Amino acid sequence: MFERFGDLPLHVLVIHAAVVLLPVAALTAIVFALVPKWRWLLRWPVLLLGLGALVVGFVARQSGKAFVAAIPELQQLVAEHQKRGNLLFWFVLAFAVLVVVAVFVLSGPSALATGQGARAARSKPLEWVVSAAVVVIGVLVVYQTIRTGDSGAKAVWDGRLPPN
Repeated sequence: MFERFGDLPLHVLVIHAAVVLLPVAALTAIVFALVPKWRWLLRWPVLLLGLGALVVGFVARQSGKAFVAAIPELQQLVAEHQKRGNLLFWFVLAFAVLVVVAVFVLSGPSALATGQGARAARSKPLEWVVSAAVVVIGVLVVYQTIRTGDSGAKAVWDGRLPPN
């Protein structure tokens, strides 16, 4: 199921979505956590991006496993990439859970002129903890996405491109 999309390995296609979506989701969540006056605008997009990141992370991981299973001689070349990708998946899973929590816990103004729908602060310490956790896991997701992509690119392209 996760091996091919048409004539291409699914992993090759999905990683491009992951390289874009994961950092965008993480940076959007960081802004959501740090800028309360923008929460009315970002609440639902950050939820969709967080859940979308989880789906893309899962499909990237599964398609990578299927890719290596189809071509076992790749196992040695992509071992480091696979380890980093597995860690990235767990970061993305934690990120998605924290985003769901943040969407429902963090306060913020309403988009309506009447103010209806504004979320009052339940507990300032809880807001600080959730905001800090979103920022930390968001930074980890961006960092690990870069590390994972770099190790995958090196596994594929190292020594295959002409020197500068």
